[in-house]
Amino acid sequence: MSDVTVTVRGEHEARIAPERATIRLSVRSDGPDRAAVVDQVLRLAQPVRESITDRAASGTVHDWSSTRLSVRAERPWNNEGKRLAPVYYAGIDFTATFSEASELSLWVSDVSAWDGVEIGAVNWHLSAETRARIEREVAAAAVGVAVTRAGAYAGALGLESVVPVEIADVGLISGPQGASSAPVLKARGAAFAATDTAPGMAYEPDEIVVSATVEGRFLAR
Repeated sequence: MSDVTVTVRGEHEARIAPERATIRLSVRSDGPDRAAVVDQVLRLAQPVRESITDRAASGTVHDWSSTRLSVRAERPWNNEGKRLAPVYYAGIDFTATFSEASELSLWVSDVSAWDGVEIGAVNWHLSAETRARIEREVAAAAVGVAVTRAGAYAGALGLESVVPVEIADVGLISGPQGASSAPVLKARGAAFAATDTAPGMAYEPDEIVVSATVEGRFLAR
């Protein structure tokens, strides 16, 4: 039998516990007097900033940032269709990256009760070093699956070996319009739960899923 071209797909995924949690938090204030609103939001933001820097100094917070003070004004309408006096809104946004979910839960339980504080979303992720390593491992494993699958096809045809001709992200062999599927990271179901036994709150992240799919073309001999 002459050489047979075999084109296969290989997939693999890994599940890893998150190493970092980046949370967004805002401090807001509003009122009829611009100077008073600005003064209040600066005063409310100071203990938040101190709580973050203290944890950064102890190593609990990996890194953090805050935006500049933002101020805007709106003139609301009353129920008679008349414009009322301006209302001023001021805010400062913070982001902080924690290395442990338990420390994040304790901090959120603390600051969420403070005046003017609004807790935002949490992004669960891996360190850059871990992400790069897992992506390499998952991609290599996906290629291994493709090689094994090609060998199975060759064996079914009574052929003894396969020689790789082309390996690519899915879609790149079949045509330029295909969707690329390089290693992908997904945080599934990162959860925020309020406990029933205490006034605090607990973050319970699910594993991060890293997946890769490749296409391979082989000559079966």
